Amino acid sequence: MYDLHTHTTFSDGVLIPAELIRRAENSGYKGIAITDHADFSNFELIIENQLKLKENYTNDKFKLIIGIEITHVIPEKIDLLAKLAKDKGAEVIVVHGETIVEPVSKGTNLAALKSKYVDILAHPGIITDEEVKLAVKNKKFLEITTRKGHSLTNGHVFNLAKKFGANLLINNDAHVPTDFVSYKMAQNIVIGAGGSIEDFKKMVKNAEKFF
Repeated sequence: MYDLHTHTTFSDGVLIPAELIRRAENSGYKGIAITDHADFSNFELIIENQLKLKENYTNDKFKLIIGIEITHVIPEKIDLLAKLAKDKGAEVIVVHGETIVEPVSKGTNLAALKSKYVDILAHPGIITDEEVKLAVKNKKFLEITTRKGHSLTNGHVFNLAKKFGANLLINNDAHVPTDFVSYKMAQNIVIGAGGSIEDFKKMVKNAEKFF
């Protein structure tokens, strides 16, 4: 298992990065991306400090990727922020999609999927056919999430992704230690969304490619 969507005390997570890494490893994960919530006010702070961690991090058994989750940024500015973050050293860019449990601006999904700098659209909510087709065209990854609330639309996201051939990941959106679900639970969440064991294994393989 790998997780490409996690949070630390640099945003609304409860663990410092080093402990988040250790908790994930102890839960059986082989690698994570740290993707704290970011806008124009804090993206440099997050990336600079996470890169300091990575410079001093040595663990042959566990892999680490540094990134951000662009969150509640107006859609017209998502591409610019994603570019600035990549220039600053972010290795993966996640965008906080139009989940049904938060007031995300309409157009966020579309802006993320159009940007050549964005890698993953997290919890995209009631994503449209056209948006999924764009994800396929631009080779973006859509997220199936284990997180309470955001997961309410997993079935919808999975069904459209399967219909149009979009690439999927399963992420925990981890904020606390208990958010790292087991391999079996992650598999069951995919099955509950309408997928199969083979679909789940493909999601795991998709995540592995990032590392």
